[in-house]
Parts: sequence; C-alpha cells; structure tokens
Amino acid sequence: MMLRRNKIWVRGLLIIALIGLLIGMLHRLTIPAASQQPDLFDTVWETVNDNFYDPEFNGVDWAAIGEEYRPQVAAASSQQEKATLINEMLGALDTSHTHFYTPDEPAYYQLLGIFYPRVSDFQTRLEARFPEGKLEYADIGIVTREKAGKTFITGIFKGSPADQAGLKVGDQILGVDGEPFHPIQSFLGKAEQPVSLQVQSSLNASSQKEITITPKLYDGITMFLDVMDDSVEVIEKAGKKIGYVHIWSYAGDQYQEKLEQELLYGRLSKADALVLDLRDGWGGAPLTALNLYTARGPSLTSIGRDRARVTHHSQWKKPVVMLVNGGSRSAKEVLAYGFQQYDIGPVVGTTTAGAVTAGRAFIMPDDSLLYVAVADVYVDETVRLEGVGVTPDDVVPFPIEYAQGSDPQKERAIATAITVLNTPVSQR
Repeated sequence: MMLRRNKIWVRGLLIIALIGLLIGMLHRLTIPAASQQPDLFDTVWETVNDNFYDPEFNGVDWAAIGEEYRPQVAAASSQQEKATLINEMLGALDTSHTHFYTPDEPAYYQLLGIFYPRVSDFQTRLEARFPEGKLEYADIGIVTREKAGKTFITGIFKGSPADQAGLKVGDQILGVDGEPFHPIQSFLGKAEQPVSLQVQSSLNASSQKEITITPKLYDGITMFLDVMDDSVEVIEKAGKKIGYVHIWSYAGDQYQEKLEQELLYGRLSKADALVLDLRDGWGGAPLTALNLYTARGPSLTSIGRDRARVTHHSQWKKPVVMLVNGGSRSAKEVLAYGFQQYDIGPVVGTTTAGAVTAGRAFIMPDDSLLYVAVADVYVDETVRLEGVGVTPDDVVPFPIEYAQGSDPQKERAIATAITVLNTPVSQR
C-alpha cells in the first residue's frame, strides 16, 4: 500500500506558522559529533531520503539522482562548486523549503537565526563558530538579485548603511574595493571600516559612481525585528495618514507582537489606514495573525480626572492593504490567501512565491545548513498553495533593474488605502 503524503490542514482564520509547526520535533534532531562526521554529500542525501515529506520524492528517482551527483560533488574543486551541485540535486525535487546553505551567503545566518534560539543542539554544535551566540555577518543592509550576469539591489533595509549612503533599489553593483561583488566576502572582516562600492544607476554607463560606505554587523537572530522597527512610518498624503511597516520575517511571535504594539499603542495608532508590506524575506506567522483585523471584542475607554477620554481597541478596525511579491513566501502567502478569502483588505503587488510547505533545518558536518520540506501544507483542507502562490487583487509589475528608488507597488498600495478611506463604509 502506497504511503500517504503528510498533510497539514488550516481551517478558517487559523494561520499556520510554518516554522513554529516544527518546534515540537526540533528537540529530536541528531547532529554527528566531530569525530564521527560522515561525508557531506552522503549526509545531505540521507537526510533528504529520511525526512522529505513525500515518500515518492515528487516523482523523482532519488537514489538515481544521488548516484548521478555523488561523483560530481566529490570532484568539485571548491566549497562553492559543491554547494551549487548539491542545490542542483535538491532542485530536482521541485519543492520549496528544500535548499542547501553555506556560511558564504546571508541566507545562512538569517535562516539559522530562526531555528538557533529554539534548538539547544544547534547552539552546542555551532559554539565554535559563534562563541558569543550571535549569528553575525558584515553587510550594508541590502538584498540583491542576479540577472543576466549583473547584480541588482532589490531591497534596502531602512536605516542601514546602504540607506544612509543613498543607494537605491534598482542600482547595479559593479564591485567593492575594485573586486567583483560577493554578499559575504566583499564585507568579511570589514565591519565599521569604510569600503568603496561601485554602482551604476541607469543603462547609461555615465551613471556609474563610487560610494564610500561602512558595513555593520547583522545578527541573524535579531536583525529582522530591528529592520522592521526602522521601517515604521506614517505617510501623509491627500489629507490622510497612511501607516506603513515592512515585515521582512514573520518567523516568530516577536514580529506580530511588535506589529500589534505599533498599531494599537505606538507610532501607527493614529494612522487612518495601514499598508502591510510582506514583500521578500522569510515566512512564518503566528496562528492568530489575522485576528488583529477580524476578531471582535470590546473597546475600553478610560476617563481621568480632567475628563479626557482615551479609548483603547484590541483590534485594528481601520483599512489595511497588503503588499506582496514573488519573494513573499511560506506563511506570508497563507496570510495573503486569508486577506482575500475573508475580505480583510486589498492585496497589491505580484503573485507570491508558491513556496508553502513546512521546512525543517539540519546542521551538516561542515556547519552548513540543509533545509528540507518535511510536510505538505493545505489551507481550508483542500487548497494547496505550493507551486501556485496567491495572485493579488491588484497586480502591479515592478521592474527592478535601474528603478532608481521608485516603488510603484508601494505607491499603488498607498493610493489604494486612500481610495478605501474615501469610500463610504457601507460601500467598502
């Protein structure tokens, strides 16, 4: 009898935390002792063989794939070449949350930052690499993408060295200190030291310029809460106050707690509407994330001696617009699905990643990180978003190359929020 695939179902407004799902099984992770470390390739292959959610491996002959790639990885002349080949092999499974990460990429520190605080075995195994328990790497606070052999900035953390130096989304990075750009190696050992960044801001080569910029250390555990905090702003336009926040990662209760604090009591509490930016970054979300917009509950009004009235709400009752793109993945996509299904607010941007399985991280013998999809995920019992994603209500393309800092998706979301505010409540 063929084994059934593992399924995780989500009903109604319960929004699954694809990272949090796995906390219960994390304590069972086993990591080889240094004296018993097996071959890297064999460990990767066997870990996938034992843990991948589909016993049929998505229609792939996993044993044959292993035999095909084993000699290639053994003959690889560098760790980077090994990583590339391993990811080619994993790519044959055509499944999200299935990837091999090395310390030579920011995603290693960022993904590790999700699991590291929760798994004592990770902390023990990586103590030599991170003796102070900080998953730090030097960076200037950018997200990049390769296209046709060119490197473009696709995201900039608010308040980062890149932001302060005037870099723009869409800038092409030509080099750092006269060498080709590498997201880790270009800044390795250079935190708090000025470097020279060569960029080009348009198709015209005359737009090339050199910028002096000082990298800083980012900690994979705390960085996304910090950049979320820095992103908060209130935009005044057309007589309205539009609150904005960018949640780069939703993988932890701290992000929802921060959002609720800002909306109900903090900088966004006086805004007329909210633009919730879930573009790019990492997924994860608490089960009750949408309750902030949908749950019913009483307000509380306090009246002091001066008879001034202060009313507190436990929900956000004002309009909200969600921003997504092809980098919105995992539980962020489930949130976008919920926004549409329960008429919470318009979703603006481009179709999400279609990366909705549950992933589990494994430390490999060389401290690299293997992410494996260990469970399939369905919402409302029958809807599978993996490989499909969520198409926004308002599709707004965003050509990144040489965008010169423009953000048509954010501008459309703000305009949409204003339109909603100007529409009578009975007609919304």
